Amino acid sequence: MGLPETSPFQLHSKYPRGPKNLISDVAGVTVGHSTINQGDIHTGVTAVFPHGGNLFLDKVMAGVSVINGFGKSMGLVQIEELGTVETPILLTNTLSSGIAHAALTRYMLEQNEDIGITTGTVNSVITECNDGRLNDIRGMHITEKHVREALDSASADFQEGAVGGGTGMVCLGLKGGIGSSSRTVVIDGRTYMVGALVMTNFGEAGNLVIGGVHYDTTKARSGERKDKGSVIILIATDIPLNERQLKRVAKRSAIALARTGSYCGNGSGDIAIAFTTANRVPHYSEKSILESRMFYDENIDIVFEASVESVEEAIISSLYHAETMTGIRGNCYMGLREFLETYGG
Repeated sequence: MGLPETSPFQLHSKYPRGPKNLISDVAGVTVGHSTINQGDIHTGVTAVFPHGGNLFLDKVMAGVSVINGFGKSMGLVQIEELGTVETPILLTNTLSSGIAHAALTRYMLEQNEDIGITTGTVNSVITECNDGRLNDIRGMHITEKHVREALDSASADFQEGAVGGGTGMVCLGLKGGIGSSSRTVVIDGRTYMVGALVMTNFGEAGNLVIGGVHYDTTKARSGERKDKGSVIILIATDIPLNERQLKRVAKRSAIALARTGSYCGNGSGDIAIAFTTANRVPHYSEKSILESRMFYDENIDIVFEASVESVEEAIISSLYHAETMTGIRGNCYMGLREFLETYGG
């Protein structure tokens, strides 16, 4: 998926796209959605699994960057402190963070009878954006059932656009949503993968930039000029990186935001989480000293660049795959393809 070869956009791509051009090109990563589209309700849940095993017992090394902290995500503090992710990562709307946390925690408790009894508790990771421009967010329509649907439907093949957590999102004056992309890199003679998944709900109408070309989206949304919303960025790789290096990778996603027209406005919660499947951290170990691999920092620019490319395309892909939607209070946001057909850019 990602942007198809037939799309009219010419993004700079120094590194080849992966076979699916999705975050799931990183082996083991899967994504599931639960989508609600009925009446004034346009919302949902997206679940991202870093690998297919027991994440609590076999954690992935991770780093987080809070580019702008206007947000209500959960679980970031422990990622910052310990440098690991030990649950699937959920993406949903702001006021559903609590129910998503409860449902994911219950899911993890079912898989791990030791949690809270013979070992500590679990750090469920929930991310969110405000979809209230299209969705009846005050109705708090997400239930634990929807969270489980997203978790149970996870697959290497998944939809982009107005689906899952991205159902009611708005980006740069157009319909936002879920987008994904990937890049391959050759390091020390071996091919590795970098993939990104985003939930786009950021930016000011009129600021959209694709491949260096400006698109005046105020034509589609007259009068809306304020940068409000958020973006969640997930970066996955099978490159051996430590938690410090993953935090550095996550920070670089701000460059992709800038390339597409964001200035990280006051009301935007811009959160990036990067993880690697190459360095695992066991919950239980008979050894006190664990071995892991890291990247030579002097050569790490290739990872930064591939990550920025992947995130940039994922953002544009979220717009490209999203269809025009009319939501609560009659608010209507055009999909990128309809915008191009109507206004020619």
